[in-house]
Amino acid sequence: MAIDVRPITDAEVHDWTRALNTGFLRSPVISDEQLADRRSFTDPARTQGAFDDGRCVATFRSFAQELTAVGGAQVRADAVTNVSVSPTHRRRGLLTRMMAADLTAAKERGDVLASLIAAEYPIYGRYGFGPATWITEWEIDVPRTGLDPRWSGPADGGRIDLVDAADVRKLGPELYERLRATQPGTVTRDERWWRVNTGEIQHNGLPWEEPHYAVYRSANGTVDGLVVYRADEKWGDSGQPLNTAKVSQLIAVSPAAERALWHYLCSIDWILKVRTGFRAPDDLVQLLFPDPRAARIVGQADWMWVRLLDVVAALESRTYEGSGGLVLEVADRHGLAGGRFRLEATGDGASCAPTTRSADLSLDVSELGTLWLGDESAVRLAALGRVREERPGAAAVADALFRTSRRPWCPDVF
Repeated sequence: MAIDVRPITDAEVHDWTRALNTGFLRSPVISDEQLADRRSFTDPARTQGAFDDGRCVATFRSFAQELTAVGGAQVRADAVTNVSVSPTHRRRGLLTRMMAADLTAAKERGDVLASLIAAEYPIYGRYGFGPATWITEWEIDVPRTGLDPRWSGPADGGRIDLVDAADVRKLGPELYERLRATQPGTVTRDERWWRVNTGEIQHNGLPWEEPHYAVYRSANGTVDGLVVYRADEKWGDSGQPLNTAKVSQLIAVSPAAERALWHYLCSIDWILKVRTGFRAPDDLVQLLFPDPRAARIVGQADWMWVRLLDVVAALESRTYEGSGGLVLEVADRHGLAGGRFRLEATGDGASCAPTTRSADLSLDVSELGTLWLGDESAVRLAALGRVREERPGAAAVADALFRTSRRPWCPDVF
Protein backbone atom coordinates (compact mmCIF):
# COMPACT_ATOMS: atom_id res chain seq x y z
CA MET A 1 0.00 0.00 0.00
CA ALA A 2 1.34 3.45 -0.92
CA ILE A 3 2.29 5.71 1.99
CA ASP A 4 0.06 8.78 2.15
CA VAL A 5 1.89 12.06 2.90
CA ARG A 6 -0.41 14.98 3.67
CA PRO A 7 -1.46 17.61 6.22
CA ILE A 8 -3.05 16.04 9.29
CA THR A 9 -6.54 16.56 10.63
CA ASP A 10 -7.34 17.57 14.19
CA ALA A 11 -8.48 14.01 14.90
CA GLU A 12 -4.99 12.75 13.94
CA VAL A 13 -3.03 14.95 16.37
CA HIS A 14 -2.79 12.09 18.91
CA ASP A 15 -1.42 9.59 16.40
CA TRP A 16 0.93 12.22 14.95
CA THR A 17 2.28 13.09 18.42
CA ARG A 18 2.84 9.40 19.18
CA ALA A 19 4.88 9.10 15.97
CA LEU A 20 6.85 12.22 16.89
CA ASN A 21 7.65 10.84 20.34
CA THR A 22 8.69 7.52 18.81
CA GLY A 23 11.07 9.27 16.44
CA PHE A 24 12.64 11.26 19.29
CA LEU A 25 12.85 8.21 21.59
CA ARG A 26 10.31 9.58 24.07
CA SER A 27 7.48 7.64 25.64
CA PRO A 28 4.75 6.94 23.06
CA VAL A 29 2.07 7.34 25.75
CA ILE A 30 0.30 10.69 25.34
CA SER A 31 -1.62 12.08 28.32
CA ASP A 32 -4.77 14.17 27.93
CA GLU A 33 -2.82 17.21 29.17
CA GLN A 34 -0.05 16.68 26.60
CA LEU A 35 -2.58 16.24 23.82
CA ALA A 36 -4.42 19.43 24.81
CA ASP A 37 -1.13 21.34 24.90
CA ARG A 38 -0.10 20.02 21.48
CA ARG A 39 -3.44 21.02 19.97
CA SER A 40 -3.13 24.53 21.42
CA PHE A 41 -0.21 25.49 19.17
CA THR A 42 -0.41 23.03 16.26
CA ASP A 43 -1.72 24.32 12.93
CA PRO A 44 -2.92 21.20 11.07
CA ALA A 45 -2.50 22.99 7.74
CA ARG A 46 1.27 23.30 8.39
CA THR A 47 1.62 19.91 10.09
CA GLN A 48 2.32 16.96 7.81
CA GLY A 49 2.24 13.27 8.51
CA ALA A 50 3.08 10.15 6.53
CA PHE A 51 0.47 7.41 6.99
CA ASP A 52 1.01 3.72 6.30
CA ASP A 53 -2.20 1.71 6.52
CA GLY A 54 -3.68 4.40 8.78
CA ARG A 55 -0.73 4.69 11.19
CA CYS A 56 1.40 7.84 11.29
CA VAL A 57 5.05 6.92 10.62
CA ALA A 58 6.66 10.32 9.92
CA THR A 59 6.10 13.87 11.14
CA PHE A 60 6.87 17.42 9.97
CA ARG A 61 5.69 20.82 11.18
CA SER A 62 6.46 24.44 10.36
CA PHE A 63 5.36 27.78 11.75
CA ALA A 64 5.73 31.49 11.02
CA GLN A 65 8.88 33.13 12.32
CA GLU A 66 10.86 36.33 11.95
CA LEU A 67 14.66 36.15 11.90
CA THR A 68 16.99 39.09 12.49
CA ALA A 69 19.29 39.77 9.54
CA VAL A 70 22.62 41.58 9.72
CA GLY A 71 21.73 45.22 10.36
CA GLY A 72 18.55 44.45 12.31
CA ALA A 73 15.92 43.89 9.62
CA GLN A 74 13.26 41.30 10.48
CA VAL A 75 12.95 38.68 7.74
CA ARG A 76 9.97 36.36 7.22
CA ALA A 77 10.98 32.76 7.81
CA ASP A 78 9.40 29.33 7.58
CA ALA A 79 10.57 27.63 10.80
CA VAL A 80 10.83 23.85 10.36
CA THR A 81 10.53 21.61 13.41
CA ASN A 82 9.23 18.27 14.74
CA VAL A 83 10.82 16.32 11.88
CA SER A 84 10.88 12.56 12.45
CA VAL A 85 10.65 9.29 10.58
CA SER A 86 9.85 6.08 12.45
CA PRO A 87 12.73 3.56 12.39
CA THR A 88 10.53 1.11 10.45
CA HIS A 89 10.11 3.56 7.55
CA ARG A 90 13.52 5.12 6.95
CA ARG A 91 15.05 5.50 3.47
CA ARG A 92 11.71 5.69 1.70
CA GLY A 93 11.81 9.37 0.73
CA LEU A 94 9.20 10.46 3.29
CA LEU A 95 11.17 13.47 4.56
CA THR A 96 11.92 14.51 0.99
CA ARG A 97 8.21 14.55 0.14
CA MET A 98 7.26 16.50 3.28
CA MET A 99 10.11 18.98 2.87
CA ALA A 100 9.27 19.62 -0.78
CA ALA A 101 5.63 20.35 0.06
CA ASP A 102 6.55 22.68 2.93
CA LEU A 103 9.22 24.67 1.08
CA THR A 104 6.98 25.06 -1.95
CA ALA A 105 4.20 26.43 0.25
CA ALA A 106 6.65 28.75 2.02
CA LYS A 107 7.89 30.10 -1.32
CA GLU A 108 4.31 30.72 -2.45
CA ARG A 109 3.54 32.54 0.84
CA GLY A 110 6.43 34.91 0.22
CA ASP A 111 8.70 33.67 2.99
CA VAL A 112 12.27 34.81 2.37
CA LEU A 113 13.90 31.74 3.90
CA ALA A 114 13.37 28.60 5.94
CA SER A 115 15.15 27.90 9.22
CA LEU A 116 15.69 24.92 11.50
CA ILE A 117 17.85 23.50 14.29
CA ALA A 118 19.46 20.34 12.89
CA ALA A 119 19.47 17.31 15.18
CA GLU A 120 21.88 15.61 12.76
CA TYR A 121 24.36 17.29 10.43
CA PRO A 122 24.14 15.19 7.21
CA ILE A 123 20.38 15.48 6.65
CA TYR A 124 19.51 19.00 5.57
CA GLY A 125 22.20 20.08 3.13
CA ARG A 126 20.54 18.07 0.40
CA TYR A 127 17.43 20.26 0.78
CA GLY A 128 19.37 23.51 0.36
CA PHE A 129 19.98 24.34 4.04
CA GLY A 130 23.37 25.48 5.27
CA PRO A 131 24.63 26.01 8.86
CA ALA A 132 24.37 29.77 9.50
CA THR A 133 25.07 30.03 13.25
CA TRP A 134 27.18 28.04 15.71
CA ILE A 135 27.11 27.70 19.48
CA THR A 136 29.82 27.23 22.12
CA GLU A 137 29.50 26.24 25.77
CA TRP A 138 32.11 27.01 28.40
CA GLU A 139 32.66 25.66 31.90
CA ILE A 140 34.05 28.29 34.24
CA ASP A 141 36.35 27.21 37.08
CA VAL A 142 35.30 29.96 39.51
CA PRO A 143 38.34 29.91 41.87
CA ARG A 144 40.66 30.32 38.89
CA THR A 145 38.92 33.36 37.39
CA GLY A 146 40.90 35.84 39.46
CA LEU A 147 37.74 37.74 40.39
CA ASP A 148 37.65 39.53 43.72
CA PRO A 149 35.95 37.06 46.11
CA ARG A 150 34.53 40.06 47.96
CA TRP A 151 32.57 41.22 44.89
CA SER A 152 29.10 42.27 46.06
CA GLY A 153 27.63 43.97 43.03
CA PRO A 154 28.34 46.10 39.93
CA ALA A 155 30.56 49.12 40.37
CA ASP A 156 28.80 51.08 37.63
CA GLY A 157 25.76 52.12 39.67
CA GLY A 158 23.68 49.19 38.42
CA ARG A 159 22.34 46.37 40.56
CA ILE A 160 21.42 42.69 40.44
CA ASP A 161 17.92 41.74 41.61
CA LEU A 162 16.41 38.30 42.11
CA VAL A 163 12.97 38.00 40.49
CA ASP A 164 10.40 35.26 40.03
CA ALA A 165 8.75 33.65 37.02
CA ALA A 166 5.86 36.11 36.93
CA ASP A 167 8.35 39.00 36.78
CA VAL A 168 10.18 37.32 33.90
CA ARG A 169 6.95 36.97 31.93
CA LYS A 170 6.48 40.73 32.32
CA LEU A 171 10.06 41.94 31.86
CA GLY A 172 11.51 39.30 29.56
CA PRO A 173 9.66 39.94 26.28
CA GLU A 174 10.57 43.64 26.11
CA LEU A 175 14.20 42.92 27.00
CA TYR A 176 14.43 40.17 24.39
CA GLU A 177 12.93 42.41 21.70
CA ARG A 178 15.68 44.93 22.40
CA LEU A 179 18.25 42.18 21.88
CA ARG A 180 16.50 40.88 18.76
CA ALA A 181 16.57 44.34 17.19
CA THR A 182 20.36 44.23 16.96
CA GLN A 183 21.54 40.59 17.24
CA PRO A 184 21.71 38.77 13.88
CA GLY A 185 20.40 35.22 14.08
CA THR A 186 17.84 35.77 16.82
CA VAL A 187 14.26 34.65 16.17
CA THR A 188 10.83 35.60 17.46
CA ARG A 189 9.56 34.39 20.83
CA ASP A 190 5.78 34.41 21.26
CA GLU A 191 3.84 34.58 24.52
CA ARG A 192 3.69 30.79 24.72
CA TRP A 193 7.50 30.61 24.62
CA TRP A 194 7.70 32.67 27.79
CA ARG A 195 4.97 30.63 29.50
CA VAL A 196 6.69 27.33 28.65
CA ASN A 197 10.13 28.56 29.68
CA THR A 198 8.91 29.86 33.02
CA GLY A 199 7.01 26.70 33.89
CA GLU A 200 3.48 28.06 33.48
CA ILE A 201 2.86 25.51 30.70
CA GLN A 202 4.21 21.96 31.02
CA HIS A 203 5.54 20.99 27.59
CA ASN A 204 6.06 17.44 26.30
CA GLY A 205 5.24 16.04 29.73
CA LEU A 206 8.76 16.84 30.92
CA PRO A 207 9.21 17.51 34.65
CA TRP A 208 9.73 21.17 35.59
CA GLU A 209 12.32 22.28 38.09
CA GLU A 210 11.92 25.96 38.96
CA PRO A 211 15.16 27.84 38.21
CA HIS A 212 16.60 30.99 39.75
CA TYR A 213 16.06 34.27 37.90
CA ALA A 214 18.15 37.43 38.24
CA VAL A 215 18.06 40.71 36.33
CA TYR A 216 20.59 43.48 35.91
CA ARG A 217 19.19 47.01 36.28
CA SER A 218 21.30 49.88 35.01
CA ALA A 219 21.89 53.00 37.10
CA ASN A 220 18.68 54.53 35.70
CA GLY A 221 16.63 51.45 36.66
CA THR A 222 16.26 49.94 33.17
CA VAL A 223 16.39 46.14 32.97
CA ASP A 224 19.29 45.47 30.60
CA GLY A 225 19.99 41.81 31.35
CA LEU A 226 18.43 38.55 32.54
CA VAL A 227 19.97 35.27 33.63
CA VAL A 228 18.16 31.99 34.31
CA TYR A 229 20.11 29.26 36.09
CA ARG A 230 19.84 26.13 38.19
CA ALA A 231 22.35 24.63 40.61
CA ASP A 232 23.10 21.06 41.58
CA GLU A 233 23.89 19.89 45.12
CA LYS A 234 27.28 18.27 45.42
CA TRP A 235 29.55 18.06 48.45
CA GLY A 236 33.08 16.74 48.87
CA ASP A 237 34.13 14.05 51.34
CA SER A 238 35.32 16.68 53.79
CA GLY A 239 32.08 18.63 53.69
CA GLN A 240 33.18 21.30 51.19
CA PRO A 241 30.62 22.51 48.61
CA LEU A 242 31.33 21.52 45.00
CA ASN A 243 28.25 22.89 43.28
CA THR A 244 27.79 23.82 39.61
CA ALA A 245 25.46 26.54 38.31
CA LYS A 246 23.99 25.74 34.90
CA VAL A 247 22.76 28.67 32.83
CA SER A 248 19.75 28.03 30.62
CA GLN A 249 19.68 31.57 29.24
CA LEU A 250 21.51 34.83 29.67
CA ILE A 251 20.53 37.79 27.55
CA ALA A 252 22.03 41.24 27.85
CA VAL A 253 21.70 44.39 25.76
CA SER A 254 24.84 46.09 27.08
CA PRO A 255 28.39 44.97 27.91
CA ALA A 256 27.86 46.25 31.47
CA ALA A 257 24.86 43.95 31.94
CA GLU A 258 26.71 40.99 30.45
CA ARG A 259 29.74 41.53 32.68
CA ALA A 260 27.65 42.02 35.81
CA LEU A 261 25.59 38.86 35.31
CA TRP A 262 28.61 36.61 34.73
CA HIS A 263 30.36 38.12 37.75
CA TYR A 264 27.21 37.59 39.79
CA LEU A 265 27.10 33.89 38.90
CA CYS A 266 30.75 33.49 39.88
CA SER A 267 30.15 35.23 43.22
CA ILE A 268 27.44 32.89 44.53
CA ASP A 269 28.47 30.99 47.65
CA TRP A 270 29.11 27.25 47.16
CA ILE A 271 29.34 27.61 43.35
CA LEU A 272 32.71 26.33 42.11
CA LYS A 273 31.81 25.88 38.44
CA VAL A 274 29.48 27.65 36.03
CA ARG A 275 28.20 26.07 32.80
CA THR A 276 27.41 28.91 30.41
CA GLY A 277 24.80 27.22 28.24
CA PHE A 278 24.87 27.74 24.46
CA ARG A 279 26.57 31.03 23.58
CA ALA A 280 27.89 32.62 20.39
CA PRO A 281 31.41 31.33 19.68
CA ASP A 282 32.82 34.87 20.13
CA ASP A 283 30.91 35.54 23.35
CA LEU A 284 32.69 37.91 25.76
CA VAL A 285 32.41 35.57 28.75
CA GLN A 286 35.89 34.02 28.54
CA LEU A 287 37.66 37.38 28.36
CA LEU A 288 35.73 38.97 31.22
CA PHE A 289 37.98 37.30 33.80
CA PRO A 290 41.53 38.22 34.86
CA ASP A 291 42.45 34.63 33.94
CA PRO A 292 40.57 33.67 30.74
CA ARG A 293 41.88 30.10 31.03
CA ALA A 294 39.41 29.62 33.86
CA ALA A 295 36.77 29.13 31.13
CA ARG A 296 37.28 26.05 28.97
CA ILE A 297 35.19 25.01 26.00
CA VAL A 298 33.09 21.93 26.76
CA GLY A 299 30.85 21.98 23.69
CA GLN A 300 30.78 23.42 20.19
CA ALA A 301 28.47 22.67 17.27
CA ASP A 302 26.56 24.05 14.35
CA TRP A 303 23.17 25.37 15.44
CA MET A 304 20.63 27.18 13.25
CA TRP A 305 20.52 26.31 9.54
CA VAL A 306 19.13 28.61 6.84
CA ARG A 307 17.61 27.79 3.44
CA LEU A 308 17.10 30.82 1.18
CA LEU A 309 13.86 30.90 -0.81
CA ASP A 310 14.15 34.42 -2.25
CA VAL A 311 17.76 35.39 -2.99
CA VAL A 312 16.92 38.98 -3.97
CA ALA A 313 14.91 39.68 -0.81
CA ALA A 314 17.45 37.96 1.44
CA LEU A 315 20.47 39.84 0.07
CA GLU A 316 18.63 43.18 0.07
CA SER A 317 17.39 42.70 3.65
CA ARG A 318 20.82 42.82 5.29
CA THR A 319 23.56 45.43 5.56
CA TYR A 320 27.16 44.92 4.45
CA GLU A 321 30.54 45.74 5.94
CA GLY A 322 31.78 47.55 2.84
CA SER A 323 30.86 48.71 -0.64
CA GLY A 324 31.21 46.68 -3.80
CA GLY A 325 29.56 44.50 -6.39
CA LEU A 326 29.44 40.76 -6.95
CA VAL A 327 27.69 38.48 -9.44
CA LEU A 328 26.60 35.19 -7.86
CA GLU A 329 25.67 32.05 -9.77
CA VAL A 330 23.37 30.21 -7.36
CA ALA A 331 22.56 26.55 -8.01
CA ASP A 332 19.37 25.10 -6.53
CA ARG A 333 18.52 21.52 -7.49
CA HIS A 334 14.99 22.00 -6.14
CA GLY A 335 14.27 24.96 -8.42
CA LEU A 336 13.21 27.36 -5.65
CA ALA A 337 15.89 30.03 -5.53
CA GLY A 338 18.50 29.42 -8.23
CA GLY A 339 19.76 31.87 -10.82
CA ARG A 340 22.41 34.51 -11.46
CA PHE A 341 22.21 37.66 -9.36
CA ARG A 342 24.06 40.97 -9.28
CA LEU A 343 24.60 42.31 -5.74
CA GLU A 344 25.54 45.97 -5.29
CA ALA A 345 26.26 46.96 -1.70
CA THR A 346 26.99 50.37 -0.17
CA GLY A 347 26.91 51.85 3.29
CA ASP A 348 23.38 53.08 2.56
CA GLY A 349 21.96 49.69 1.59
CA ALA A 350 22.04 47.04 -1.07
CA SER A 351 20.33 46.19 -4.31
CA CYS A 352 20.11 42.76 -5.90
CA ALA A 353 18.59 41.68 -9.19
CA PRO A 354 18.79 38.84 -11.71
CA THR A 355 21.48 39.47 -14.32
CA THR A 356 23.02 38.01 -17.47
CA ARG A 357 26.51 39.28 -16.60
CA SER A 358 29.29 36.74 -16.15
CA ALA A 359 29.42 35.22 -12.68
CA ASP A 360 32.17 36.12 -10.21
CA LEU A 361 31.35 33.33 -7.78
CA SER A 362 29.41 30.07 -8.20
CA LEU A 363 27.88 28.31 -5.23
CA ASP A 364 24.97 26.17 -4.09
CA VAL A 365 22.02 27.81 -2.36
CA SER A 366 23.05 25.96 0.82
CA GLU A 367 26.43 27.73 0.80
CA LEU A 368 24.77 31.09 0.25
CA GLY A 369 22.60 30.36 3.30
CA THR A 370 25.78 29.70 5.27
CA LEU A 371 27.26 33.03 4.16
CA TRP A 372 24.10 35.10 4.55
CA LEU A 373 24.41 35.90 8.29
CA GLY A 374 28.11 36.67 7.98
CA ASP A 375 29.48 33.79 10.07
CA GLU A 376 31.37 31.87 7.39
CA SER A 377 34.15 32.83 5.00
CA ALA A 378 33.79 32.44 1.24
CA VAL A 379 37.58 32.05 1.07
CA ARG A 380 37.36 29.06 3.40
CA LEU A 381 34.51 27.56 1.39
CA ALA A 382 36.49 28.04 -1.82
CA ALA A 383 39.45 26.21 -0.27
CA LEU A 384 37.06 23.36 0.58
CA GLY A 385 35.74 23.24 -2.98
CA ARG A 386 32.25 24.28 -1.91
CA VAL A 387 32.45 27.68 -3.64
CA ARG A 388 34.06 28.25 -7.05
CA GLU A 389 35.74 31.47 -8.07
CA GLU A 390 34.88 32.38 -11.65
CA ARG A 391 36.96 35.54 -11.27
CA PRO A 392 40.20 35.45 -9.23
CA GLY A 393 39.78 37.18 -5.90
CA ALA A 394 35.97 37.00 -5.92
CA ALA A 395 35.85 35.02 -2.68
CA ALA A 396 37.85 37.73 -0.89
CA VAL A 397 35.42 40.34 -2.24
CA ALA A 398 32.54 38.28 -0.86
CA ASP A 399 34.21 38.15 2.55
CA ALA A 400 34.76 41.91 2.54
CA LEU A 401 31.02 42.35 1.99
CA PHE A 402 29.39 39.50 3.92
CA ARG A 403 31.58 38.94 6.99
CA THR A 404 30.55 40.69 10.22
CA SER A 405 32.60 42.03 13.12
CA ARG A 406 30.61 39.91 15.62
CA ARG A 407 29.25 36.43 14.94
CA PRO A 408 25.50 35.77 14.64
CA TRP A 409 23.80 33.90 17.47
CA CYS A 410 20.50 32.09 17.90
CA PRO A 411 19.86 31.52 21.63
CA ASP A 412 16.78 29.35 21.05
CA VAL A 413 15.91 25.82 20.02
CA PHE A 414 12.70 25.36 18.05
